[in-house]
Amino acid sequence: MFPKKLKQGDELRVISPSRSLELIDEQTQALAISRLEQLGLSVSYSKHAKEIDEFKSSSIRSRIEDLHDAFKDPNVKGIITTSGGFNSNHLLDYIDYDLIKANPKIFCGLSDITAIHNAIHSKTGLVTYYGPHFSSFGMVKGIDYTLDYFKQCLFENEPFNVSQAKVWSDDAWLKDQENRQFHTNEGYLVINEGETDGKLIGGHLGTLILSLGTDYTPDLTDSILLIEECNTCGPSAIFMFERWLQALIHQPAFKGVKGLIIGTFQRNSGFNQELLIKIIKSKRELAHIPVIANASFGHTTSRFTFPIGGFGKLTARNEKAEFSIVKY
Repeated sequence: MFPKKLKQGDELRVISPSRSLELIDEQTQALAISRLEQLGLSVSYSKHAKEIDEFKSSSIRSRIEDLHDAFKDPNVKGIITTSGGFNSNHLLDYIDYDLIKANPKIFCGLSDITAIHNAIHSKTGLVTYYGPHFSSFGMVKGIDYTLDYFKQCLFENEPFNVSQAKVWSDDAWLKDQENRQFHTNEGYLVINEGETDGKLIGGHLGTLILSLGTDYTPDLTDSILLIEECNTCGPSAIFMFERWLQALIHQPAFKGVKGLIIGTFQRNSGFNQELLIKIIKSKRELAHIPVIANASFGHTTSRFTFPIGGFGKLTARNEKAEFSIVKY
């Protein structure tokens, strides 16, 4: 089930199912609103978006009320999350999935929001969008690639190729918008060659595995899996990535995975190409499918938006890769 695309004049509702909007300074919020208004959208905040507690979030009741109100309100055509965090999986048993199924619309966010994305798609069939948060639009520098693919995926319908961003950064830009460091993108890393197409599933790996064995586990049948990891664990992040990937591989449904796309790792995650190649090559379950890494999405910027539940095509040949989104 595909939601209607956004168009000029549509209202976009900001909700905080993870961290509170109160954590985003007024200047960043103002720039984010201005950027979205330049796309022809009007922006509204949910009732409890700025509510904050000792966990830098808010109560389950408040977050669920805002989520449900956004889907119920006929004036709201799209929903975007404030930022990530750690606790959006608290909400999964409280969400009215019948309400969402009866009122399908754009839902966009990333990181911790992976839990909600895959729960909604699993329970309703609605395609959602792993893409920038509301706060992302308050980025002063390095936003163009992110903005282009947000528009492509949420406003258009024609198939498109996902090119690599020319540069990337993992600066703590919310704390310092001026002193940014950008790195040249070396392009896709082809680990296993091959060609496939399938349903796009994924998000933040550490959050995705929280749903394993539950009613919210995404269907991996005939899928291309897009996964990324952040540096919450510092230099141990690459080892946690390997651990969580193995946990996912152990799922019987993993037999349905036809391709694997791995997002760019942050600098202090312990990542290096040789280690990642060794991890992938050590897993016999991956030997028969195309695997590429260093894709421009995840906890680095710039990042493309992709549809969870949409369809794509992956080709990896002669150390070159091409990824396209064909239905979204």
